[in-house]
Amino acid sequence: MIVIIDYGMGNLRSVENGFLKVGVKAKVVSDPKAVDNAHAIVLPGVGAFRDCMRNLTKMSLIEPIIKSIQKGKPYLGICLGLQILFTESEEFGVYKGFNILSGKVVRFHESGLKVPHMGWNTIKILRRPPILNNIKDKDFFYFVHSYYVVPDNNDLIATTTEYGVTFTSMVWKKNIFATQFHPEKSQELGLRILKAFGDLAKKA
Repeated sequence: MIVIIDYGMGNLRSVENGFLKVGVKAKVVSDPKAVDNAHAIVLPGVGAFRDCMRNLTKMSLIEPIIKSIQKGKPYLGICLGLQILFTESEEFGVYKGFNILSGKVVRFHESGLKVPHMGWNTIKILRRPPILNNIKDKDFFYFVHSYYVVPDNNDLIATTTEYGVTFTSMVWKKNIFATQFHPEKSQELGLRILKAFGDLAKKA
């Protein structure tokens, strides 16, 4: 069972519908026990890092998410679901994340850039996780964000994207797959990623 975690932020139905389109069953849940029982976890989200962590804390979801990742369950983080894996964010102050991955979340500060970064952009594949098996270098995906992750360890970086700076657009470490772009909004190529993640979950 794949669970899509509902913590009050994010376009959950778009993610759920994306999985349905590729024949993968995924259930939207907000119960910590459902996270414990899942074979794979999807954590989408749009909005502020601070609010995301606050909501997850209130709903007692942080511990089961972290434990599931530590047990080796496939994890797909989308946008905020990528950012909260890291040590801290500078959004609206300094706020602590899961600290599963070492690094920070910073804002686009380059002069002349329109922020948020919104719309279609390409990815450069540095390392190829299994969920990118059917994706090519320089394929386009949909982005909407004002902040991006800066990993302490560059070995985590799977893809980068150019927008004023070269930023990390996907990380991969063992069972952790997390994208700054939105697969559920990225049409056919995004659906390929969701299908590949579904195939991984079946093997978990």
